[in-house]
Parts: sequence; structure tokens; C-alpha cells
Amino acid sequence: MAVGDDLENRMSVKDRGIGSGGGDQSRIGPPPMPIALSYSEFGDNALSSPWTSWLVPLFVVANVVLFAVAMFVNNCPSHAESHRFNRHCVADFLGRLSFEPLRTNPLFGPSSHTLEKLGALEWNRVVEEHEAWRLLTCIWLHAGVIHLAANMLSLVFIGIRLEQQFGFVRIGVIYLLSGLGGSILSSLFIRNSISVGASGALFGLLGSMLSELLTNWTIYSNKIAALLTLLFVILINLAIGILPHVDNFAHVGGFLTGFFLGFVLLARPQFKWLARQNLPLRSKYKPYQYLLWLLSLALLIAGFVVALLMLFRGEDGNDHCHWCRYLRCIPTSSWSCDGV
Repeated sequence: MAVGDDLENRMSVKDRGIGSGGGDQSRIGPPPMPIALSYSEFGDNALSSPWTSWLVPLFVVANVVLFAVAMFVNNCPSHAESHRFNRHCVADFLGRLSFEPLRTNPLFGPSSHTLEKLGALEWNRVVEEHEAWRLLTCIWLHAGVIHLAANMLSLVFIGIRLEQQFGFVRIGVIYLLSGLGGSILSSLFIRNSISVGASGALFGLLGSMLSELLTNWTIYSNKIAALLTLLFVILINLAIGILPHVDNFAHVGGFLTGFFLGFVLLARPQFKWLARQNLPLRSKYKPYQYLLWLLSLALLIAGFVVALLMLFRGEDGNDHCHWCRYLRCIPTSSWSCDGV
């Protein structure tokens, strides 16, 4: 589905993707459905320089390399005899890189013990053992080939276009801080399992796309169509997170972080400022853009400070929000949320 936008016939159309994936070895879910959204940019290079995307491809390579390292460290054949009922490694022709039995890991990947050893998110390790670095390392690990492929396809689909439009600095900041925000919220509400994956960071990119649309509202002609498309994708993506064993708190935390960062980092200058020639200097941004910038920055800082203080004080987020458990899993006749 595509939405075309223009501004006084001065804008060229480019494509931008939407989508993300998420999960972990204990909390694994299908990737949200990617959807394409076309949007416009000013032809004037003062607004949108033709940046070459290199950071997003670098992120993809780093994730793939780290998955290979995890499989090497896992070394399934070395402990195959310890598997219950003598189950064999999957794709044992790969030798040391072969996968754990599907009953252990259905996503074709390493064991949870290996993931935990390499930096998976786990509440006790972060809070009790003061290993705060896990809040960031977990976003570079993946539970299996399926998990890795879904997340990396989503990252390529949305990340490259965003980097081409806004540059590697802003997109890199959104990606990393959104991943951190997702990890913090996940740790606040989940204590009984590990979590890995780039889902929080990917949802942050998705959230930033929504705030970019809102803060640059006046440059779009098909405003309602673009907004409804984004909202539909977001709702579908978050709805997937209520399935068992999907870390929807990482999704929500990453999305909110990216949403606020979009107002701070992705505002576009107003056209009259770009087109000024022999005219008095006008304000670069509209008043509502400055207001959104201030409010978002304040909420973002306050949110991180409060969440980190709660986390390292050992507080359980579920004690402050009894209904929040339904963001993680809604029990139905088809599945139970016990132990999730």
C-alpha cells in the first residue's frame, strides 16, 4: 500500500518501509507485518541530503556475525548427549554450528544458557548482579535463524530509507535508545525469563515514523491516508505481541522511546524557511514543532530517569500497573498465560 505526498509540486516521491520484528529465546514471536509507505521530500538538498546508507547495513552484518559467534560458542554436538530422550542436533552436518533440537529451540538457534552467557536480558543479572550492560547487549543477540531473518529483513526494509532521509546519526540514536528503552521496560515487568532481539529498536523506528508524520504534518497532502496506514501497521504489530512468549513490553518501550525521539530528531524545516531568498530570516520550524520538541524531550528524560530508578531499586512494574500484564499475554481458550 502506498501513499503519495507532495508540496506545491516541489517534492519528489521516495519509498519508505514500515515493519519490525521481535522476540527472544523464551519470548519469541512472529515479526510484525511490514508494509510500504511512500512519502515525499523536498527537492531542495537543504532539507534532505542524499545520504548513503551504511549504518543500517553495518547493524545487519553485526547481528549476523554475533549470531554465528553464538552458534560457535553454543557447540551443540558437545552437549548433545545431555538432551532429553537423546535428541540430536539439527543440521548436524554444520558441526559446531549446528542448531539445538527443535524441542529446545524451535527457531533453529542456540540454547538459552548460551544466550544468557553472551548477554541476554535477565532481571536477576541486571539488578542483583549489577550487569546493566545487558540492557544493550541483548538487542544484538537472536534466538534463532528465523528470529534473526525476520528482524534483519524488517531492519533493512525500514532502516535504510530512514537513514537515507535523515542520516546515520539520528537513525543510529533512535535505534540504540529505542532498544535500550525496550530493554528497561521489559526488565521492569518480566522477571522469570530471558529476552533477546532487536524488537525494541525496530519498534522505535516504527514509532519515529509516526511522530515524523505528525510533526511534519503540514507538508503532507494525503495526511489522513498516511496516518491511517501507520496506525493500522502499529496496531497489528502490537497485537501480535499479546501472543504467549512474545516480549511485548520491549515492543511498547521501544515504540514509545522512538515516538518521542521522532519529535526531537526528525522535524523538517518549514518550506518558507528553505525558500527564503532576499527575505528576512524566518523561523526554521513552526511553533507547534518547537512545542512538540520540548514536551517530547522532557517526557523522554523523565521516563528514562523514573524507569531506571525503579529498575535498580528492584521494584516490580506489575505492582504499580496490575492490568499491564495483559500487554504481554491475554489468556484465551486457545492458550494459557500461566508462567509467561
